[in-house]
Amino acid sequence: MLPEDRKYSKEHEWILVDGESGKIGITDHAQDALGDIVYVELPEVGATVTAMEVFGDIESVKAVSELFSPVSGEVVEVNSKVVDSPEMVNADPHGDAWLIVVKMSDLSELESLMSAPQYQTYIDKESKA
Repeated sequence: MLPEDRKYSKEHEWILVDGESGKIGITDHAQDALGDIVYVELPEVGATVTAMEVFGDIESVKAVSELFSPVSGEVVEVNSKVVDSPEMVNADPHGDAWLIVVKMSDLSELESLMSAPQYQTYIDKESKA
């Protein structure tokens, strides 16, 4: 079940908005497709991220995947626990295994993201393709 309190991207990241900040992570669908996660590379606090552009990498026993930011802004927090224990992403992708917090520079970018029901429809169609 997808948390309904956040927005989702087609690249399988989620964002939980709190005022002008957004906590970003990957979806349960993404971690399941990746398999056992062994490495996460995240930007430094103070780095700038751009909507739909790469901000880091996540590596599993199967593959390396790029992480895409759903919004633009400045990284104000990085989850060092995930860097130290990447397997957390498999265990709790929508909870304690968030990746970064961004102070958003353009709140209108949220309008292009999907709600939980829209994202569920998207991944259902994607898995049938």
